[in-house]
Order: sequence, then C-alpha cells, then structure tokens
Amino acid sequence: MLLNFEDIKNNEEILTYLKFSDDYFASIGYKEHGLPHAMFTAERAADVLRQLGHTARTQELAKISGFLHDIGNLVGKTDHAQSGAVIAMHILSKMDIPEERYNSDIFEIFGAIGSHEDKNMTPPTEIAAAVVLGDKTDVRCQRLRNEAEKFKDVHSKVIAACNSTKLEVNKDNCEISLSIDINTKICSIMEYFEIFTQRTIYCSKACSVLNCIFSLYINGDRFL
Repeated sequence: MLLNFEDIKNNEEILTYLKFSDDYFASIGYKEHGLPHAMFTAERAADVLRQLGHTARTQELAKISGFLHDIGNLVGKTDHAQSGAVIAMHILSKMDIPEERYNSDIFEIFGAIGSHEDKNMTPPTEIAAAVVLGDKTDVRCQRLRNEAEKFKDVHSKVIAACNSTKLEVNKDNCEISLSIDINTKICSIMEYFEIFTQRTIYCSKACSVLNCIFSLYINGDRFL
C-alpha cells in the first residue's frame, strides 16, 4: 500500500506518542502540543502546497510530516526534531510500504521532521518548507491550556494575545501572507516581535523554497 495520511492519523502507536508528548508539555506548563496542533500543522502544510499547484502525493507527504513533526517531544523538547525523525523512522519502517516507494516517501518525511526547528538554515525541501509554515504559524490563543497560563511568561502572553491567524496563498503573485489579530491589551506588537522574530524569518526562508515571498500583517498593518 502507499503510505497515506488516514493510516497515520488512526495509528494507535502514533496517537499514544502524541498524547504522552502533550502530557509532558502540560507537566512543565507549556502550551498544547498534542493532536490539535498536529492536525493544524498537517492541514495547513498540505493546503499551502495544494494552492501552489503541487501534486496530490506531495500534499499527502506534507500532511503526514506535519502530523508527525512534534512526536519527538515524547523524549524531550531539546532536539525534539531529530528525536522525532528517529521515532518516525521506527514507526514507518514497520508499515507495509512498497519497496519502490519506501526511500522516496519516508526520507521526505524524515527530512521534514528533522529540519523543522533549524531556524538558522533554509528548509531542504518543499515538503519541509510547508511543514515549517504549518507549524510556525500556529500561534492561536486556544493553545494555552487555561487562563492562569496567560501571564506565566512573555511567550505565553504573546500566544494569549493572538486571537486568530490566517495564511493566504496567492499563486499568481507568488506571495504567502500571514495575517494575525493581536489583542494589544494583552501584549504589544513589539512584544510579539521580541518572541517571534526568528520564526518570522524562518517562515520567510520557507516561502523562498516555495518560490514565494512572505508577508506579515498584524491587525491589518503590513510589517513585512
């Protein structure tokens, strides 16, 4: 069989790993990193490639990569991208995948998972770039677990202020735009950039791999 997203999404081993990863993050008071974030990243990564006209197979591999990208948090936050690639290799190697597809499909997934935190570098593939955009644009306030977390630290404060995010792809203009609605009563625009400048630059690098420019709008004003 071809590796497909439905099998990955319903794999009990994977779901267990995601649950325990999120439980670990909850124990240290960190925002949600479980099934909702995995689905958000998967769907946004695939949708970016769909709107840019990539093949259905490429979209599927991006969706799988996005769903699995944070599975390494089961081991710990530090170097979780590399841990996640190894865990994914262990899981996927047990699946019934045709030999002729094994290397091309699975190594695409490994590369996307393993590189999604390499902010000082450019994502190595279009699939990896799409996963970066799916992951790094998920700054929804819903990821905070409770009201008490809102002012735990500056990072949580910024997440709490992000009411919504919208990623738009303009294939004709080769532009990908992120629009964020920030509640400035919770945090200032400057505080957002103090925390998220590096990930904004990484999104720009990801867009360049997709032959697009990256634009950032906050509360309707263009900042990039």
